[in-house]
Amino acid sequence: MPANLTPQYQKAEDEYRRAQSAEERAQCLERMLQLIPKHKGTEKIQADLKTRLKEAKQEAQTEKSSAKKAGKSYRFPRQGAGQLLILGGPNAGKSRLLKELTNAQPAVEPYPFSTHEPMPGMMPWEDVTVQLIDTPPVTDVHLEPYLVGMVRSTDGVLLCFDASDDDSPAATAAVIDQFAQRKTILGTKTGFDDDDFSVVHIKTMLVMTRYNDPDAALRLELFRELVSTPFETQSVDFNDPNAVDQLRDQIYRMVNVIRVYTKKPGKPAEKDSPFTIPVDGTVEDLAYQVHRDLADSLKFAKVWGESAHDGQSVGREHKLCDKDVVELHV
Repeated sequence: MPANLTPQYQKAEDEYRRAQSAEERAQCLERMLQLIPKHKGTEKIQADLKTRLKEAKQEAQTEKSSAKKAGKSYRFPRQGAGQLLILGGPNAGKSRLLKELTNAQPAVEPYPFSTHEPMPGMMPWEDVTVQLIDTPPVTDVHLEPYLVGMVRSTDGVLLCFDASDDDSPAATAAVIDQFAQRKTILGTKTGFDDDDFSVVHIKTMLVMTRYNDPDAALRLELFRELVSTPFETQSVDFNDPNAVDQLRDQIYRMVNVIRVYTKKPGKPAEKDSPFTIPVDGTVEDLAYQVHRDLADSLKFAKVWGESAHDGQSVGREHKLCDKDVVELHV
């Protein structure tokens, strides 16, 4: 029997994947158990959720009662339209990417292993921003333990590939393999695996740095022989402003959101800081972004823009378009 999981449950499941602490995971699991349809087709999922909830509560209690000694951990609250992690092997151009696209000032050195801990920065795109986080390099013999949790909870990955280095095909394949061994698949989508709830897929873009090298295309071909996943690929020469702008555009499109402006009755739209919701997102999704309780008390909305006639009254399931203006009524 199919599970027929509701959109509300799927949203709760996505929040669970993004949770950065045991307490947050427990809260999400409790909501998932409340929302999951109760029938024979979901019995296995319900049992798995109850087991995970018990484990999360135990872990949360341990976190509260004792100082953790398992090594460093990093938590970066989401900001902007989305959060993307920058991964790669040694000297792959990760820090240069962060420096060129954001306000951050990481150390950009000609030698490998110059990045010792994660560093965030905000990438502007028109009237929104995207959070990028640089990370320490991954090799075939070393992966910082905290990176697995960070990758599994992010919206996507920018996988840097140095197109000027003969070692890049094998080094980049090693990054992918290190996460795959830990049930974290860098690929073409983000979300839990359909057949195994312990496996997480993360949408990944291959960013080819130093692409002006004459043998860049050959190295990319060698990489594709090692890795079968058809990654979206974007090349960039950081000394070319047009190439940097093209990369910025592709990164924004990767987060797959639309901008929505809100207004109060009788007032002009607030267009200085739009909300962002997933493509094909609804009025209810917007209300949830504004405030969690607002979605429960929402009665209807008025919309101006591409998705409706100006000022048209719509329900909570109405799909919005980029740059719509919405007036929420409770």
